[in-house]
Amino acid sequence: MKISTDTEDLFNLITEKSTLKNTVYNNTHIAFDTIKEVIHDLSKEYHSYSKKDKKNSTTALEAKNVSEFEVDIKFGGDVLIFMMHTNVFEFPRNHEVMKTQYVKDDPSRSYCGIINIYNFIADSFKYNRVNDIGYLIGRIFINKENHYFIEGKRELGFIYNNFGKNILDIKTAEAIIKTAVKYTVNFDLLTPHYDIVKFVTVNDMKSAADSASFKTGKRLGYKFQADSDEK
Repeated sequence: MKISTDTEDLFNLITEKSTLKNTVYNNTHIAFDTIKEVIHDLSKEYHSYSKKDKKNSTTALEAKNVSEFEVDIKFGGDVLIFMMHTNVFEFPRNHEVMKTQYVKDDPSRSYCGIINIYNFIADSFKYNRVNDIGYLIGRIFINKENHYFIEGKRELGFIYNNFGKNILDIKTAEAIIKTAVKYTVNFDLLTPHYDIVKFVTVNDMKSAADSASFKTGKRLGYKFQADSDEK
């Protein structure tokens, strides 16, 4: 059967786009496995450190593989959740990345997998406080050439932004994770505005024993502002 030129062009487009997205997905998955490895190594190092320093024996830094696409690291009352999205995305046309010569030379470089980094209060999970709020503190974009770009809060978004040259390896993954932990440690839980918590329902009070009704978040009732405005 003879295939028309239009149909052949369509099939070529499908093949090219599928191959591109598959390459990006595989690269992102490999990068995520590297992040998992570094997180578990950091947990082991902290365990060795705490055994030597008895003053820190009650403080834990624990790593946990939740699924193929999620790894958690718990420390000092906080949890960082690293979560790989299974889809491939392209940057919006008005994004700064799209203005770089690197992407202009090859627009397919703008297709990326995403690894999101969320910060939650550890007690939110411990006491099943399903209404508590977490924060996206950073996200890592990885393209077909294994180059990565980070959007994030403070240092996390300022240091690792050379998309055309950065490649995520063990060394850079370690730097990213340590920066995320440091940012989280300094991102303190603030008392919510009085007006946010002054009214409480009977159901809230009855459910308080289950710790599920009182919403808690590090900036609950406050505007989560740009890095230059944050504490």
